[in-house]
Amino acid sequence: MLDSSYTYFKRFLDLFFSVIMIVLLSPVLLLISLIIKISGGGPVLFKQERLGVNGVPFKIYKFRSMQTHAPSIAAREIDNDEYVTVIGRILRRTSLDELPQLINILKGEMSFVGPRPFILNEGEINNQRKKHGIDKLRPGLTGWAQVVARDTCDHDEKLKLDLYYLNNVSFFLDMKIVLYTFFSLNGK
Repeated sequence: MLDSSYTYFKRFLDLFFSVIMIVLLSPVLLLISLIIKISGGGPVLFKQERLGVNGVPFKIYKFRSMQTHAPSIAAREIDNDEYVTVIGRILRRTSLDELPQLINILKGEMSFVGPRPFILNEGEINNQRKKHGIDKLRPGLTGWAQVVARDTCDHDEKLKLDLYYLNNVSFFLDMKIVLYTFFSLNGK
């Protein structure tokens, strides 16, 4: 369960490492931004409302990987290949499209580790998360469900994995998730 002392320590780590990563990765962030802007115009960032701590909505940031004329519906509801840009394919395959979420972490809307935030219209899974207290956790850039099953499981399985995280959250579990994430990204 949630330990308030670890919650404060975790927030400190999020602040510390998000600042360091934004500074160190600023040339990469700038280069990706320029490539997106030059290759297709339009906005560099994709912004979408997601549910945060206690169900409070926030705008999640990602590098735009789809064409500007793509429909504004959930990515899994459309044929992605039809709308994904060339640079977008690379960004998604390497998870570099997620780097702007460092800003969400810095702002306190997200953490490095926690359950991934769902979009607002995913009612049933959001209701189940609230019912079980998962909504009390700060959403993460990566999480237990992502390292165990990535995008291969349904909402019920994700709920079970998020419950496991809620009931076992600790510094050591978070470090395990970070290591699994690092190795899974390198194995792509």
